[in-house]
Amino acid sequence: MDNRNFITFELKKQTTMYKGISYTHFISVTIFLVIYLVKTILLLGNKQESLAKFTKSVKVPEMIVSFLFLATGIYLLLNIDVINTLLIVKIVAVFASIPLAVIGFRKQNKALAVVSFLLILASFALAEISHKKRVNPAAAAPVENQTAGTPADGHDIYVANCTRCHGDDGKLGLTGATDLSATTLDINAQLEVVKNGRNGTMPAFAGVLNDEEIGAVVGYVETLKK
Repeated sequence: MDNRNFITFELKKQTTMYKGISYTHFISVTIFLVIYLVKTILLLGNKQESLAKFTKSVKVPEMIVSFLFLATGIYLLLNIDVINTLLIVKIVAVFASIPLAVIGFRKQNKALAVVSFLLILASFALAEISHKKRVNPAAAAPVENQTAGTPADGHDIYVANCTRCHGDDGKLGLTGATDLSATTLDINAQLEVVKNGRNGTMPAFAGVLNDEEIGAVVGYVETLKK
C-alpha cells in the first residue's frame, strides 16, 4: 500500500470511528437529559414515591448512559485541536452539575436539582452552538488540469484551497493558520483537521473534498515539513 492509499484508508477508518463515537455521545447525552428531566419534574411535583420507583427502575440504564456520556465526551475532547471559551464553559458546567445532582436528589433539594439539570442542558446547548460556529466552505476551489478519473494531486489541491492562509511553503500563518512546515501533528491528526476543521480558524472540508483528495493534500503537506 503506497503512502497516498494508506492515508486515504486511515481517513476512511478514522471518519467512521469518529462519526460513530459522535453519534453515541449525542444519543447518550440526550437519554441522560431525559432521565434527569423526568426526575426533576417528579421532585418538583413532590412525588417522592414515584421518584423513588423511577430512580430504581433506571438505575442500571443511567449508569450505562452516564459512562457512555463521559467516555465518548473524553474521546471527543482529546480529538479537538482548538479548545475555545465555549468548550471550557461546557466542561465546567458538566463537572459542576454532577455533585449538584447527587446532593440535590439525595437530599430532595429542589433548587440544587434544578440548577444541576439546567447546567447539563446548558452544556448540551453550548456543544451544539460550538459545533454550528464552525465555518464551512461552500465549495472547494476548482483544481485546474484535473480530469475525472485521474488520481488526486495533493499539490494542486493545496494550491487551490490552502495557500491563501498557509502560503506556498506552509509558513504564511494568515488568520492564525498553523505553520505547516513546523507542525508536530501526525498524519491521522492532520486528516482530522482537514476533514473537520478548527473552530474559528479553519473551515472543514468534509463533504467538499473527497477522501482521496483529503488524503492527497495531507500527503503533500508532509513534504512541507522541515
